[in-house]
Amino acid sequence: MRPINNAHIAEPGLAVVEVAAADDETVFALQELLATQCAIAAADRTIHEPGVRLRCYLDLRQQPDA
Repeated sequence: MRPINNAHIAEPGLAVVEVAAADDETVFALQELLATQCAIAAADRTIHEPGVRLRCYLDLRQQPDA
């Protein structure tokens, strides 16, 4: 995965979440759960290095898309 840079977390309320799990189903389920709580730039693919990794970007200042 690419490094997280300052632009990703430049203001209060912005966050980067990196999830590691045993399978794609688990990381996408967690991403879906996060999307119910805040605005999210969702990932559509995972990285397999050991296990499964997914990175998504959150904006806690905004409501999730309805």
